[in-house]
Amino acid sequence: MRAVFAVAMLLALAGCGRLIPEGSLPPPVLTRPASPAPVTPPVVNIPAAPVVANAVLAGVALGPALAALEVAEADARGALAGFVESCPRLLARDDASGLTRREEWQTPCNAARGWDKARAAAFFAEHFTPVQVGDGKAFATGYFEPEIAGSRTRRPGFEAPVYAMPTDLVRSWPEDVPATERTARPPLGRYDEAGRFVLYHDRAAIEDGALQGKAQVIAWAADPVEFFFLQIQGSGRLITPEGEVIRIGYAGQNGREYTGIGGVMRERGLLGGGPGQYAGSMQGIMAYIRENPEQGRALMRENKSWIFFTELKGDGPLGALGVPVRREASVAADPAFVPLGAPVWLDLDRREAGGLWIAQDTGGAIKGANRFDTFWGAGEDARVIAGGMSGRGRAFILLPKPAAARLAGPQ
Repeated sequence: MRAVFAVAMLLALAGCGRLIPEGSLPPPVLTRPASPAPVTPPVVNIPAAPVVANAVLAGVALGPALAALEVAEADARGALAGFVESCPRLLARDDASGLTRREEWQTPCNAARGWDKARAAAFFAEHFTPVQVGDGKAFATGYFEPEIAGSRTRRPGFEAPVYAMPTDLVRSWPEDVPATERTARPPLGRYDEAGRFVLYHDRAAIEDGALQGKAQVIAWAADPVEFFFLQIQGSGRLITPEGEVIRIGYAGQNGREYTGIGGVMRERGLLGGGPGQYAGSMQGIMAYIRENPEQGRALMRENKSWIFFTELKGDGPLGALGVPVRREASVAADPAFVPLGAPVWLDLDRREAGGLWIAQDTGGAIKGANRFDTFWGAGEDARVIAGGMSGRGRAFILLPKPAAARLAGPQ
């Protein structure tokens, strides 16, 4: 699964689920709003249980009628195209949020394939019911597909290696972890010369050459600072001096701690836009690193996480759902709270990020209910929008009508 390490992780300004076994909890209950539907529906809390938090446990409620959301046709057309691409995955995977069942997606998926694109908004109105998860208070950031200078071969001016997955990176349990505590997924690491399982090399060690002979080098980046930010995004394009475009996507991570350097800078009084401070955006952080190269390099190394890549040959960067993410149509979400492939309605104080999206991706910083990361494609405008995106408002998840009816129970 590809995970997007979005600008939100970099800034750290705000901030896996599984299905609940049948019979372990009373069925979730949704409240039926009076007519007209309230904009702020009551949330029905579900009793706590010893399972991973998901949408059902956060509480769910019916949202307003879809017509009240005023979905624009142009917005709906992009979402419809993304939904069609997502349907094969929706019908083949379990929903970790606990909100839907595979068969409940069958009817809308069948209808979507032959739907008249000129009436895309009507498709969503006919087949979906808006649902609020938790308090519905949304926070959205942005991510994009960076374009940086690169080369397939190492040459002067191109010295930063773009590594594929290393051969010695494995998942296992350290010997000092008792078998009774080995209940989650084993951590990532490696076996050292003595045969002991240890943490994998961190960013500093990798930059100093720890992976020589252990990982294929896909290409060489010209600017280590730009490459650092591309790693946070999780995918990007390398443009060679000859004009070749090498598209790379997330293949894995070293298992080491992620530190948002924007948060570190803020704690040290370096960000904020005040006197002697840098702007609290990706652009401001990059300006500090370039103007203070020694301190900037040390700052980047405080983020021990390292991203490995694979070369992409298909259409667009792939999201965690395994389908291409699309500009102004794809959004990253926490699959414990949003079914991956589901439509999402965002009403934000950043109007450009509002409207209808399809949840097709995840991200290391995209955790919890109503936390989203909007995708803005490639190019300078995408970089500017994503780098400064911070929107707050309300979110609704669009569920197939049978799923919403089941959750509501007998009326």
